[in-house]
Amino acid sequence: MFHLLDIIGTMAFAMSGALTAMHKKLDPFGVFIIAFVTAVGGGTLRDVLIGRTPVGWMKDLQYVYVIILGFFLAILFRKKFEKLRTSLFLFDTIGLGVFTLIGLEKGISKGLHPVICIALGTMTACFGGVIRDILCTEIPTIFRREIYATICIFGGIVFFALKTLNLDNDVLYLLTSLVIITVRLLAVKFKWYLPAFSHK
Repeated sequence: MFHLLDIIGTMAFAMSGALTAMHKKLDPFGVFIIAFVTAVGGGTLRDVLIGRTPVGWMKDLQYVYVIILGFFLAILFRKKFEKLRTSLFLFDTIGLGVFTLIGLEKGISKGLHPVICIALGTMTACFGGVIRDILCTEIPTIFRREIYATICIFGGIVFFALKTLNLDNDVLYLLTSLVIITVRLLAVKFKWYLPAFSHK
């Protein structure tokens, strides 16, 4: 199930990147590149920082195939995007929870401090979107008022708090991902935002 959610998240992020690039009227190659970096950018940066090379997608081409599939699906269904918006948002939210956990686990496997592990989890989940937004000349989502990266950080704190209870790993993963997903859904539903600073 964990691997399946990882695949779903990868495809959702790839489609998100492709749709953003098409909105910017990029050519097909540009759309594919944006889809690719959105899906694997965070994980690639994480792996480079912890010295895990070759990075994950280079050792498992399944991720490349999933990104290609997401790219073509985004092109085929781009005119129906409004109808798919809810489904894409849900998949993106699931991916956010799963990718945060993957980053946490990679940090733990390297024996890093919990604070660094949480940073790696947040990076894994969010930085593909940061790269996408920068390449598409947008202010990255995590720098806007929308609660996004903050949810990953909160999820990481919950993860380590639950870990002290010596729960089974499957239960630990499930509870943490549910917390991240639930808070994300609630934040969007009730329009929770972080306060913005003013220059005045």
